[in-house]
Amino acid sequence: MLNETHDPELRSWVASANLAGADFPIQNLPFGVFRRQASNEQWRIGVAIGSDILDLSQVAEHFSDLDHATLAACRASNLNQLMSLTPVIWHSIRVQLSRMLRQGSGLQAALEPLLLAQDEAEMALPAAIGDYTDFYASIFHATNIGSMFRPDNPLLPNYKYVPIGYHGRASSIRVSGTQVKRPHGQTKAPDAAAPSFGPCRLLDYELELGFWVGQGNQLGQPISIEQAEDHVFGVCLLNDWSARDIQAWEYQPLGPFLAKNFISSISPWVVTLEALAPYRCPAFERPADDPAPLAYLDSPANRSAGGLDVVLEVSLQTANMREAGQAAEVLSLGNFRDMYWTFGQMLTHHASNGCNLQPGDLLGSGTISGPSKDSRGCLMELTWRGQEPIQLSNGEERRFLQAGDEVIIRGWCGTANGLKIGFGECRGVVLD
Repeated sequence: MLNETHDPELRSWVASANLAGADFPIQNLPFGVFRRQASNEQWRIGVAIGSDILDLSQVAEHFSDLDHATLAACRASNLNQLMSLTPVIWHSIRVQLSRMLRQGSGLQAALEPLLLAQDEAEMALPAAIGDYTDFYASIFHATNIGSMFRPDNPLLPNYKYVPIGYHGRASSIRVSGTQVKRPHGQTKAPDAAAPSFGPCRLLDYELELGFWVGQGNQLGQPISIEQAEDHVFGVCLLNDWSARDIQAWEYQPLGPFLAKNFISSISPWVVTLEALAPYRCPAFERPADDPAPLAYLDSPANRSAGGLDVVLEVSLQTANMREAGQAAEVLSLGNFRDMYWTFGQMLTHHASNGCNLQPGDLLGSGTISGPSKDSRGCLMELTWRGQEPIQLSNGEERRFLQAGDEVIIRGWCGTANGLKIGFGECRGVVLD
């Protein structure tokens, strides 16, 4: 639901928040965990506003009508306690932050000393991640990948009934900027009699969104589709790096394993669901001959506004481009509204068997791909398993990632008047 915090006419006394195209205007107010660079300061929660970070641990003294548990959550070293609270409390914090940061709020003199420039900050993972589940929610991605391996039967029959997912490795999730070491593993060439062990040769990225679980559920207690969004705190960018040659050998019969768990990268800022309210859209419109979702995955609200209109961009800068001072080149541009399953359906299905989700759990959307070639969310699709290499403007080509390549993912929601709700960046440079 829209409220005063979404007013596109709002302006902040933080001047950089009012610049056209800024990722973090006053209508956004995402949360992250930071400290001053090259310091031994304690990690603390911050709120992005323009090009600055507002220290939530210190601004908490200006809040009113919040209990001790909520104030303690604002002063914690990560977002887990805040995520465990209710949407009503999250809303109260957002409204008060918005009022404090607006032009004419009267608190500018008190709050300005609590700002730190983002380029002077070091960012950490927003929360301690207990569990990580990655879904496969794009029918375009699933069909493309299936076509490469099963041309006569690309989409398995369960796909249109079940939000497919697998449990990933939480311990190897890292914040944007962490370098990506090329993994080693077993691979088997088509003409080889046996597999061999060595470095991955088909290293790929996957463009995804991550959904942070807020309030959890008790073991054995499902979460209904009507309640699902009350259990989602916010959204981040996610790159689920993938070793395609290792994956091809190991994934049958139990699915992804070492090809996926060597590292996954996330953006440091968590954009709340409330900030995204103006950008909700209908769930994916299924073709008339597709089955309707089963009753537990269906609701009028999910059909009318279960989707998110989030633009997602992937860029690549090679080592040669960086050395020559050449900017990264855009490889693809997609949109989360093209996903077959909504994030509410993913969460509901995850808990439908009584699985207990916890504050700080992370749910990945799976690769976000659209219907056109320039909206495909990984190199596996863009180069069609390496058969159609990408030609870069400096003469280089790429089938899969090479040493020194930096993948940059950006995401944003935009409106006709130029207001932008951004997610920041998710970056990673490949090492050998």
